[in-house]
Amino acid sequence: MPVHYIYLIIAVAAETIGTTALQASQQFSRLMPSLIVLVAYGFSFYMLGLTLKVMPVGIVYAIWSGLGIVLIAVIGLVVFGQKLDLPAVLGMAMILAGILVIHLFSGSSGH
Repeated sequence: MPVHYIYLIIAVAAETIGTTALQASQQFSRLMPSLIVLVAYGFSFYMLGLTLKVMPVGIVYAIWSGLGIVLIAVIGLVVFGQKLDLPAVLGMAMILAGILVIHLFSGSSGH
């Protein structure tokens, strides 16, 4: 796997941690989750910057945000008990399909 994809995966993981901590921070009223938000988002953007050396911003952002949406929805379901209805699940399946199309067929994806 090319190193820029590893950077992108790390960026998605950091963003997911940051967004999960954002929920746990209770509108920045709890110190530790609030600090995690700041560090995780900062690290995520740093890793995105490394990815952008090789891949175009539109492709990077589509993959980063799409995977983040799906992962946060799963964490919301498992950790916070937030339910998803069928249209939400279908929409996220389409997001994942779009990411696969970009990865498998786009010459712009940098692989």
